[in-house]
Amino acid sequence: MIIKNPQDIPAVNVDMEGAKDAQVRVLIGPKEKAPTFAMRIFTLGPNGHTPYHQHSFEHEVMILKGQLGVTTPDKVIPVQPGDVLLVEPDELHQFKNLSSTEPAEFMCLVPIAYQP
Repeated sequence: MIIKNPQDIPAVNVDMEGAKDAQVRVLIGPKEKAPTFAMRIFTLGPNGHTPYHQHSFEHEVMILKGQLGVTTPDKVIPVQPGDVLLVEPDELHQFKNLSSTEPAEFMCLVPIAYQP
């Protein structure tokens, strides 16, 4: 068993085209030899966002703090701490921090093969 505290894991900048003021902490992943999933926490600075993107696998998301919006092809859907999402395979999506003053955070699970 591996037990960690997210605050002990350094955040690294999300280095993907279209990301703005986004950082990620890989809580459980390849370094821990996780067999199936990687668990990550993303922090978005004020007005920050992930890239607008899609991928061939599902991922599960839980909103931890802040005012977030999830961009889909049709609209921006506001979400709040405690909300959980299933992002379907090939579904276009983006997470945006709707606050101009406070950071926002969400946790997501992805297949281990996706997390380098």
